Amino acid sequence: MFNAVYLTRDQDKTVHCEVRELDESAFPDPPNPDQVVDIDVSHSTINFKDGLAITGSPGVVRTYPMVPGVDLAGTVSASKDDRYAVGDEVVLNGWEVGESYWGGLAQKARLDADWLVPLPDAFSAEQAMAIGTAGYTSMLSVLALEEHGVTPDTGPVIVTGASGGVGSTAVAILAKLGFEVVASTGREEEADYLKELGASDVIDRNTLSEPGKPLQKTMWAGAIDAVGSHTLANVLAQTNPGGCVAACGLAQGPDLPATVMPFILRGVTLAGINSVYESYERRVLAWNRMATDLDATRLASMTQVVGLSDSVGVARNILEGKVRGRVVVDVNA
Repeated sequence: MFNAVYLTRDQDKTVHCEVRELDESAFPDPPNPDQVVDIDVSHSTINFKDGLAITGSPGVVRTYPMVPGVDLAGTVSASKDDRYAVGDEVVLNGWEVGESYWGGLAQKARLDADWLVPLPDAFSAEQAMAIGTAGYTSMLSVLALEEHGVTPDTGPVIVTGASGGVGSTAVAILAKLGFEVVASTGREEEADYLKELGASDVIDRNTLSEPGKPLQKTMWAGAIDAVGSHTLANVLAQTNPGGCVAACGLAQGPDLPATVMPFILRGVTLAGINSVYESYERRVLAWNRMATDLDATRLASMTQVVGLSDSVGVARNILEGKVRGRVVVDVNA
């Protein structure tokens, strides 16, 4: 038996959420029976997508009942796949876990070996979840900027939604790599926190969130945008010739009210970041880079740890923009 956050939906499509004790026999099998790995989960986390799932927002969970949680870190307890042995420490991000397959907000998980990555020695399970999908996405975004020629010598990089999980980690990584980082946030009270993470300047998100001109004064060699909509359009319009913007979120909205002018007149690149289905090699690269390029001492300042029973309330707070940085869930607390 194990405890889990458990989502059900009734006939009128109302979603119900509770922390429930479940038997391992309830596990639905992953798609490949020969690659099943059982995990004793140590820690998970709450992301924006988890908040949507837990509160019953449509379009996230694809089948019920569901255990949410797109991230987890833990220890292999049984394995049908030769790549993993009992006792191996692993981490998971994405792969529709918590959406189509039971996820990490539980004391046990049953997953496909293809979805797992060995936990780097540099991180504990709790630290890995302080990073989670948010930090992993941030690292993929930094890799995209580097691959398009953005370096500390090319100019400042702006991070939007900087107080959130993706933004906070992106600020910390970029600062450690030597970039001049400008953080955009709607929470003025978080300015000191963002500067502690390495931001050289903090600006109000309202300077970017309204409709703007198709081309504006150039300001940024690159950007990591977790916001979308008018914010992304304005960032594109302000990006230097040959610069790159990594788009990885839609906190303001999924629309992009922009023109092609930054692309055809300034050669700006818009790089989309999909952290859910990245290849094994790319995921390992991102985690290994975080082991060297993310100052682990920064994690504590951007992280709060809660128990499994508290995760439901935290999920609602994340959707309301009341949570700074990362929330780690100790599933055994």
